[in-house]
Amino acid sequence: MEPLPRLYVPATLANLGSGFDALGVALDLYLEVEAEPAREDAFLYEGEGHVEGTDNLIHEGFRAGMRELGLEPFPLMLRVFNPIPLARGMGSSSAALVAGVALADRLSGGRLGREGVFRVAARLEGHPDNVAPAVFGGFVAALSEPPLAIPLPGPKGVRFVLAVPPYEVPTPLARAALPKEVPLKDAAYNLARSALWPAALFSGRLEALKEACRDRLHQPYRAHLMPGVLEALEGALEAGALAAFVGGAGPTVAALVREGEEARVMAALEAYRGEGRMLVLGLGEGFRWKAT
Repeated sequence: MEPLPRLYVPATLANLGSGFDALGVALDLYLEVEAEPAREDAFLYEGEGHVEGTDNLIHEGFRAGMRELGLEPFPLMLRVFNPIPLARGMGSSSAALVAGVALADRLSGGRLGREGVFRVAARLEGHPDNVAPAVFGGFVAALSEPPLAIPLPGPKGVRFVLAVPPYEVPTPLARAALPKEVPLKDAAYNLARSALWPAALFSGRLEALKEACRDRLHQPYRAHLMPGVLEALEGALEAGALAAFVGGAGPTVAALVREGEEARVMAALEAYRGEGRMLVLGLGEGFRWKAT
């Protein structure tokens, strides 16, 4: 068998504020994976954090993808470079699962297809808002049951300013902070604003995103896990951001800005970032293969 091309899977941001478990976007920061069949599973990792062992999410995604096709998974040697911060709300786990399922698709001759990769990875992940943009790229609206993902237009001339604090917020902890019930008025508040996202992106009326990103379903309930986060979101909007929201389960704060206006928003998020880092990224593409 000829060596596979290198696989690139983007970082993602889920929720976009109001679109809890339904809206997401891909960033131009990519997990890179090289793979080849081997006598036994092997996993060579470099990049963010420390990951080891053959029970990693890429191998897991590959095995699930093969079994979805009724095929027996075979051992893979994986060489991985991951620049996506771990447990910071930038979709590192979704990128890994999508990578594994995409490998199963490639090694089976494309029998899953991109829609099949989305379906299997969304089932593994449990919610589709990170998986869909990792598969399709750009902004995406998605459901997990039934599995459905619809790409949305990506505006030109925008960037994401990301304030990434030095601490982690594990997704299970963030999920546990959510109430089992919310007031009807808060549900209606979010429904109206999540509907504004596709409307604003299709119409080009980006000024509406300042309201579209507002949320009452998850960010306020998780704020105690991310000191200063609500103030940071308002500060980014006051500094001219088109939208500002917590990436996924957090703690990263993401601000969508027009090119050339990054500096003011970065300054507004400086205190929240603390000893962490600031990233400026564009829209990403869905997973892709490139010859090495």
